[in-house]
Amino acid sequence: MLRFSVGRAMRDIRIHASLALASGTEWALPTQAAEHVARVLRLAVGDPLILFNGDGCDYPAVIVALGKREVVVRVTARQPLANESPLALTLAQGVARGEKMDLIVQKASELGVARIVPLLTERSEVKLDAARAEKRLAHWRAVAASACEQSGRARLPEITPALSLSAWLDGLQGDAALRLALLPEAARTPRELRFGNAGGLLVVGPEGGLGERDIRALGAAGFDGLRLGPRILRTETAGLAALAALQACHGDF
Repeated sequence: MLRFSVGRAMRDIRIHASLALASGTEWALPTQAAEHVARVLRLAVGDPLILFNGDGCDYPAVIVALGKREVVVRVTARQPLANESPLALTLAQGVARGEKMDLIVQKASELGVARIVPLLTERSEVKLDAARAEKRLAHWRAVAASACEQSGRARLPEITPALSLSAWLDGLQGDAALRLALLPEAARTPRELRFGNAGGLLVVGPEGGLGERDIRALGAAGFDGLRLGPRILRTETAGLAALAALQACHGDF
């Protein structure tokens, strides 16, 4: 899998590639990336770009060959990055419809989330059979990779297969992360929280919010309610606003 984007500087081109990158190795870029480099950006032999594979490092590279259908690059160095948030957050997001979920995945990745768990909850409107679930997972991971290219992250957030809320809760035994569920009627606010080294789990409902059965199950699993303010936010806004608030209060914003 490979996605590309132009980073903060016009000549800082970052490309995610699931390859065993190492200094001194050479790689032929896949067709889509090669066409973008050659035809859209109009780069030439000798021009620099950056590869990354999700291991936390950038790999500066240089174009060594360029043809009509092929661009070959040579990796010249390995540069560890230290721009991951010290606050490890998991966003357990009730699956939203269509482009809303894409937006959530994209922006959560930019905000530094460590993991995204797509949840199927009591009021979920999205139905995923096995084939569709696999296709959506691949799409969400590609969206996250593109967001990391743009934002300068060299470590991709983990995105798990979609799970029912009950199945996800059953798998949390022994997880020491602070457990939070975004609820309009909750009393606790981001400033009042205290995170340990294990970080936090944040549950956000889909369109229509979390149902009563969901809330009871979360309470039984040790989740506390979290509120952001006096207004009710849409699902595509709520989790992102919460992540930003938590990063501002306890992370690296």
